Amino acid sequence: MDISVYRPGELSAADRAAWTAMQSKAHLHGAEELANPFLSPEFALAVGRCRRGVRIAVVREDGEPAAFFPFQRTATGVGRAVGLGVSDCQGLVHRPGFTWDARELLRACGLAVWEYDHLVAGQEPFEAGASGTFPSPVMDVDRGYDVYLGELRARSPKFTRTTLAKERRLGRDAGPVRYVHDERDPAVLRTLMAWKSAQYRRTGRSDRFAHTWITALVTRLFHTRSDPFAGTLSVLYADDRPVAAHFGLRTERVLACWFPAYDPAYAKFSPGLVLHLRMAEAAAADGIAYLDLGRGQKEYKDSLKTREHNVSEGWVTRRHPVAVGHRARRAPVRALRNAVQSRPELFEPADRILKRMGKIRSRR
Repeated sequence: MDISVYRPGELSAADRAAWTAMQSKAHLHGAEELANPFLSPEFALAVGRCRRGVRIAVVREDGEPAAFFPFQRTATGVGRAVGLGVSDCQGLVHRPGFTWDARELLRACGLAVWEYDHLVAGQEPFEAGASGTFPSPVMDVDRGYDVYLGELRARSPKFTRTTLAKERRLGRDAGPVRYVHDERDPAVLRTLMAWKSAQYRRTGRSDRFAHTWITALVTRLFHTRSDPFAGTLSVLYADDRPVAAHFGLRTERVLACWFPAYDPAYAKFSPGLVLHLRMAEAAAADGIAYLDLGRGQKEYKDSLKTREHNVSEGWVTRRHPVAVGHRARRAPVRALRNAVQSRPELFEPADRILKRMGKIRSRR
């Protein structure tokens, strides 16, 4: 393989265009997951503005780009997926039929190990190091919103009826309901981040927006617009007050759901569920094929999904002492977390403890 490694700012306009073209055509070759916006050049470049060590490997065949591999690395050769911890889709974007040797790629990138936690399906050279595979729910809207809603009614009639009734009640009790699919007011984005921070603390989770780089990344992506990538802020208003909002990323065919939150004062109206149905309707009208809800066990995802695709977590390693040490440190933590999350008898008590701790902290 002819492999060149670039800093994000060194990537040429021609290479960026080739990368985007591979994503745009991926669904024609049975690789629709490669169109995910977390695999886009815009996401890698935005992370590169907020984090050190971001690099992009370009693999060429006969002088033409055949694959793009974004990653982050440390001075000791520890590699991670770009945006590991916030990225919901990872891997190598490639043209149809391309195959690669994972260890040869790591060697060219100066990596002893590459760690991922949302590896897209169909990446066999990387999947050899997977330690687990997990479902990522999807809302298909490629046949139109009416078809999606009809299937939702057939599958979950009580859920659908209740959610739509709550939207009507929200309009009666709180004021006229209005939905904006692509809100451009940065003040509303700040409101969403404040809601999400409070939710993290309330439920005992680590507050992602307490990390300056994540706040900077989301803000940068909110202002990022290209063809076909965009950061999209969707907002549900009642009487012109925001009651629920979501910030995600979109490409031509995929809307990746990322940061949803709502005002707890309106919780009885389930504004988050209402918002997701409105998002599905608007996404279908925009020509989006599906909304990717992301890996993670959530009741609302099970209610809204039409199917699931799989993502994997694990490592690709070379024979190197750095790789051995990194995996020895990380593997037990991952195994414990996944064991808790996959077993209700463990997850539910742990979740209750985290929420109780969140309530205690919020009173201080």
